[in-house]
Amino acid sequence: MLHVQNELLAALARTLDELHPGAGARAAFEKPKVAAHGDLAITAALQLAKTMGQPPRALAQTLVERLQATEACTRWVAALEMAGPGFINLRLKPAAKQQTVREILREGPRWGHKPATGQRVIVEFVSANPTGPLHVGHGRQAALGDAICNLLQTQGWQVHREFYYNDAGAQIENLTRSVQARARGLKPGDPGWPADAYNGDYIADIAQDFLARKTVQAADRSVTASGDVEDWDGIRAFAVAYLRHEQDLDLKAFEVRFDQYYLESSLYSSGRVAQTVQRLIDSGHTYEADGALWLRTTQWGDDKDRVMRKSDGSYTYFVPDVAYHVTKWERGFAKAINIQGTDHHGTIARVRAGLQALGIGIPVGYPDYVLHTMVRVMRGGQEVKISKRAGSYVTLRDLIEWTSKDAVRFFLLSRKPDTEYTFDVDLAIQQNNDNPVYYVQYAHARIRSVLRQWGGDEAQLAEADLAALDSDAAQALMLELARWPQVMEAAARDFAPHDVTFYLRELAAAYHRYYDAERILVDDAPVRLARLALVAATACVLRSGLALLGVSAPDQM
Repeated sequence: MLHVQNELLAALARTLDELHPGAGARAAFEKPKVAAHGDLAITAALQLAKTMGQPPRALAQTLVERLQATEACTRWVAALEMAGPGFINLRLKPAAKQQTVREILREGPRWGHKPATGQRVIVEFVSANPTGPLHVGHGRQAALGDAICNLLQTQGWQVHREFYYNDAGAQIENLTRSVQARARGLKPGDPGWPADAYNGDYIADIAQDFLARKTVQAADRSVTASGDVEDWDGIRAFAVAYLRHEQDLDLKAFEVRFDQYYLESSLYSSGRVAQTVQRLIDSGHTYEADGALWLRTTQWGDDKDRVMRKSDGSYTYFVPDVAYHVTKWERGFAKAINIQGTDHHGTIARVRAGLQALGIGIPVGYPDYVLHTMVRVMRGGQEVKISKRAGSYVTLRDLIEWTSKDAVRFFLLSRKPDTEYTFDVDLAIQQNNDNPVYYVQYAHARIRSVLRQWGGDEAQLAEADLAALDSDAAQALMLELARWPQVMEAAARDFAPHDVTFYLRELAAAYHRYYDAERILVDDAPVRLARLALVAATACVLRSGLALLGVSAPDQM
């Protein structure tokens, strides 16, 4: 029905422009709040009444009369009805809804996708420093970043996935000190154990492999251990590579990939940080006070000016962030999206202020941010706070091992990123309708079971006569299918993959209702083929939606 809606939308835009030049830009359809009121709703009369100097109901009546005379409405619309203060409810002919099935079966998983625009976007996500295993919060970020990348690709964006991390600094020093202490035979609680050390069992594993002079291979580096407990630089390089390798294993299990790993240390070694600081000084937006260098970030909405270079000569953490985002702009990414925890909220204003202060043409509001809260984990009715592997938190690998990659992906995407979320392990392993991912996957498996029982050539379904799809249940399912392109578009625009999880649950529910209302494998061949075409189209959309979330669509369960 994408083609049908586009025809009707074009007719509405032309009609509005005829009534008031430029009004066609407000042409849009909405989903009626009450299904019985119609299939589509038009609110243009309410929105444009004041501009056009007419009462909303009078304008709505004129719109109805003009639209009824258009070729698109004559072909696809059964009724146009004015309601309330100026709403217009539109009821489609069954043939219009049936077009949805035909389009899906002909275009397959790319139905509703937009052609490539040539625009490039960089999405930075996970970006975990290599100081320990990935925790559940990193998992939420990985799921969000991957799904947002997938959604942007459906809208024609050329997407670059980047993982930015620090391989130097205080945290890495603590990691090195921890591994060295373990290599010397110390353990947490012993006299001489470093106060700020990492205490998880993984530190002992790193130390053991370092002493054994093993080689570790990560996606962006390979290091062979020297085995010398006094080799500080060697321990640091090996520990970072070891944990990057562990992160790679976690990300592989979660089926997340990256196009590039970017090192914070490279910003210093390449001189980019120093260059950025000098450019900010030259811009005239800095000043010195109390022995420190400050940036006037209040000029761009920050609540106070920020220190760039401390009195001891070291830079504050937002300075390399500014330098890093300059590289994104210079690499040709007109749009940049950062997926980060809510604890990074304070950096947004100062990074954007730094980019504006440089005066190099970066647009206001660059980059975009998606902030997410942490995740609580419940198991057996109790909150799980620690992992034997990590020592202080639940790891992503723990969660996958307790449930499944599919459950973790779907659950972590099922709420808005900035809302608190509790992951219920017990619910995630249930095989019933209370488990949302099971409910959606079961709908797909149920359809595949029907198609296997039929045993025919599914390719022929694209040419089936769909006239028999005129029941209320069939039409309701087709209307739900027709929403998919708009759901993808809105979810990509708003960085909202949770909208996809909501939609898939609604589509699965519509299918289950249809399955209960009508027998599919009936003796009447034309009716059987029409119903098989409908459920095959439903399976295609379920599969496409799950794929965007990184969740599998099993053929049987």
